[in-house]
Amino acid sequence: MATIIGNGLTIEGEITSEEDVEVAGTLRGKLTADGVVSVEGGAVIEADVSASTLQVGGTVTGNVSASDRVDLLAGGRLVGDVKAARLTIADGAQFKGNVDMDV
Repeated sequence: MATIIGNGLTIEGEITSEEDVEVAGTLRGKLTADGVVSVEGGAVIEADVSASTLQVGGTVTGNVSASDRVDLLAGGRLVGDVKAARLTIADGAQFKGNVDMDV
């Protein structure tokens, strides 16, 4: 079961989830999830994100930490520092920041 932040929804604050989180709307603040965080195309996150895996198809502005991996998908944009064991950047993705793979 996943927590879904739907299209057209804006949330400001701190979110903590023990499940996967799918973001299709806008989130400002902080997001911590034990599972996978998926940022859909058109979604906007202006927050620090911590998860096992982060998949970015939309826009993320903030520092991210993943215990497993960060995947920047085609059309995805990430501005901030990344701390993860693995980072993949697809053709057409944008990234600006530093990478720390010493997890």
